[in-house]
Amino acid sequence: MQDNETDKQLEDKQLFTKKLKNYFKNLFDFSQYNVKTIIYIIIFIILIAISLVLLYIIYFVDQTILYTLVVEWFVNPIYLLGIIGIFLFIIVMAIQGLLVPIPSEIVLLATGMIWGIFWGGIMGIIGSMAAAILCFYVSKKGGRPLAEKFVGSKVIDMADEFIQKHGMTAIIVTRFIPFIPFDVISYTSGLVDIKVKKYLLGTLIGSIFRAFFYSTLGALLFIKFNLELPISIDSLPSDAINDQSLYFNTILLIILGALVLMFLMYYVLMKLLERKKEILKRKLVAKDSYNSKA
Repeated sequence: MQDNETDKQLEDKQLFTKKLKNYFKNLFDFSQYNVKTIIYIIIFIILIAISLVLLYIIYFVDQTILYTLVVEWFVNPIYLLGIIGIFLFIIVMAIQGLLVPIPSEIVLLATGMIWGIFWGGIMGIIGSMAAAILCFYVSKKGGRPLAEKFVGSKVIDMADEFIQKHGMTAIIVTRFIPFIPFDVISYTSGLVDIKVKKYLLGTLIGSIFRAFFYSTLGALLFIKFNLELPISIDSLPSDAINDQSLYFNTILLIILGALVLMFLMYYVLMKLLERKKEILKRKLVAKDSYNSKA
């Protein structure tokens, strides 16, 4: 009896090892993709690596770096360029979508600092659409093959079914809630089977409140610390820099927390959908079996 249990444990262990080997073998096997898709996958992986490095720097090396980057590389140049700065803003807003540690929510704060609540909100909507299009395109080209390797095509297929039923509503709701990461939704939308028109319309509708929410926060931050454009980091007291950096870092932390919560909810939802499909499948099999006997 004990020998049988030992043999079973050994078989289970061998089976697990085999599955693990096959998983990693499949993970690094790109032979089924063309060169263009492989390039997009590589870009996707590089962006993830850069994002992780930036996160480490922001929270463990220099906690003022995020605020400094936004002011010196975004707020001041756009303000000094005047009308031309609007085009720079749209370009920066699109590019920032590729770097998770500098999420669109942080850049939207800066719109309120530059243009105030109303025009900051309008510019935020335009910039959000630019970022949404770029992230969606990159994810659609290289993200789905990568996601299928990590979580399996079955999970992605279930996500497709969910989007088919609730696509437009899901996009609008997730865009509307300010602290749900905007760029992550863009990437996720690129992974699933959603029509581009529905994605863009849902993004536009959902971005309106979000853009004005953050432009308001940015304008209030500007007023609170009695700032003047262009902002001179060197002339600001260290306490003011630390306080403003904390403001930015806290929002980033909330967004990252919402990201983790969102993935947990997604995992639970996929499990529920999988269980529901299994139950439905069993009912259909039982019904067919009953009909055949009758």
